[in-house]
Amino acid sequence: MEESAFNALAEAELVRIEAALDACGAELDIENKPGGVLEIEFDNGSKMIINRHTAAREIWVAAKSGGFHFRPDSGRWLASRDGAELYALLSSLVSQQSGTPVELIPG
Repeated sequence: MEESAFNALAEAELVRIEAALDACGAELDIENKPGGVLEIEFDNGSKMIINRHTAAREIWVAAKSGGFHFRPDSGRWLASRDGAELYALLSSLVSQQSGTPVELIPG
């Protein structure tokens, strides 16, 4: 996949992730930073970073419980390590970090 096509795909996904986070019901402060970076701060002071990594053609998630890399695959983003789906894993991570059960649904 060419760089420009990946950047457009990843940017669109980051917009969907931000919308899903806004609608999830957890207390979050979301900042959309330049260069394809979402910084999420939780009420407890912890943070999560979600960003596009153009060189690897992946979306990366840095959470309190660890780091995760996702690649596009047939319209979904799957973890390079174990094949987990992006929104399912993000739901779990946000639930853990916020202390509020959430289910993120792509917007």
